[in-house]
Amino acid sequence: MIVCGGHPGDPEYGCGGTIARYTDLGHDVAILYMNRGEKHCPAGPDDPGATVRVAEARRACEILKARPLFAPQCDAHAIVDNSHYDEFRRILEDAKPDVVFTHWPIDEHRDHTALSLLVHDSWMKMGHKFVLYYYEVGEDTLMFAPTDYVDISAVEPRRRAACYAHASQTPDRFYPKQALISGFRGAASGFAHAEAFVRHIRSAGGLLPG
Repeated sequence: MIVCGGHPGDPEYGCGGTIARYTDLGHDVAILYMNRGEKHCPAGPDDPGATVRVAEARRACEILKARPLFAPQCDAHAIVDNSHYDEFRRILEDAKPDVVFTHWPIDEHRDHTALSLLVHDSWMKMGHKFVLYYYEVGEDTLMFAPTDYVDISAVEPRRRAACYAHASQTPDRFYPKQALISGFRGAASGFAHAEAFVRHIRSAGGLLPG
């Protein structure tokens, strides 16, 4: 399974509980970040954004028992063209995932929108070989109508710890908003906390943690 995110921290906020559920069941989970949180593009080896945020991402992955992967794009400089479509597809082809999660395409951050397009194109070019789900992140995601829910009540503290591993990204500001969302999604699905997803209508289902 692969959870794709525009930046270090995005997958943890939107899917951290679900990742923990999968890894607790023994599944191999990779978190694929589209960039390293660079402050410049191209970034030098001492770029503070990349060095700090990569370390935070690795710590978050340790908490969730996942492994980090990084695509070679730059923060706030996402490119969607033929060569980058092919580059991203090769990453997924090498990983051979059975399930992929990505950002919902109607989102207020252009990196999130770009990543959604890259994943969707890979899914089509790969012949729908993996199950495709979309997730929501805080106040950025708009017009999101879930089709599926995952109960994260028991693992919510681990999701919180993984999000707070990204200490440079002011989690005291952003995490309470995500907790409100998972509480709302839980109320809608009968749990204390839940993460919600939209499954692509042409994608198979049935692979979410029960």
